[in-house]
Amino acid sequence: MSTLTLVRHGQATPFEQDTDRLSELGERQARALAQDLVERDVRFDEAYCGDLVRQLRTAEVVARTFREAGRPFPDLVVDERLNEYGAEGILRVLAPQLSLANPEFRELMRASEAARGGADRNRHFQRMLEALMDHWLGGEYELPEMESWADFAARTRGVLHEIVGRGGGGRRVVVFTSGGVIGRAVQLSLDAPDHAMLRLNWRVKNASRTEFTFGAGRLSLDAFNVTSHLETEGLESYR
Repeated sequence: MSTLTLVRHGQATPFEQDTDRLSELGERQARALAQDLVERDVRFDEAYCGDLVRQLRTAEVVARTFREAGRPFPDLVVDERLNEYGAEGILRVLAPQLSLANPEFRELMRASEAARGGADRNRHFQRMLEALMDHWLGGEYELPEMESWADFAARTRGVLHEIVGRGGGGRRVVVFTSGGVIGRAVQLSLDAPDHAMLRLNWRVKNASRTEFTFGAGRLSLDAFNVTSHLETEGLESYR
């Protein structure tokens, strides 16, 4: 059997002007992940990554740590299909449309905006985002300026199918990606309904590992959202 390890990038900077980079905590998370992999003598034959800065930087930290320790690390294959769903487009395009049409969502959006800069910012933003993403997944609004659920679902299924479908046994594959793609992979492995992707996505922690075995066209989940390498240092985070 072959193994597939999906790594979520370290913490980014979602509430800053430049959202696509690792925060200071994200850098520490990536180093802790890398050191744990080296200490456990984990080996990879293939490595893949989306082209977002936060994903690439996490992969870079892991690759450098391996090589500094004298361990081989494969050349990184960059594939934009491993990028997160287009959250910025959804927030910019869908949220205003939904706010006009849906009074309940409008109140969630107002509460989120009012909480900016406050201690409850993340809690109110998450409530608004979960409601927004449920509508996105439902497909009732498909707007040309944003990636639809159908497009996201197709590209993630396609890239995951290609990666696990490449020939040869005993492959050890690592993929650096984001929470939505990881949720989608788990959903597909369990043959779960579409809405399970979002429920899983909300639980994926920064710099966590989710592990599968695969072979003969089958993808099987072995471990979800592993963060033991972060817990002792108090480095866990969701956003």
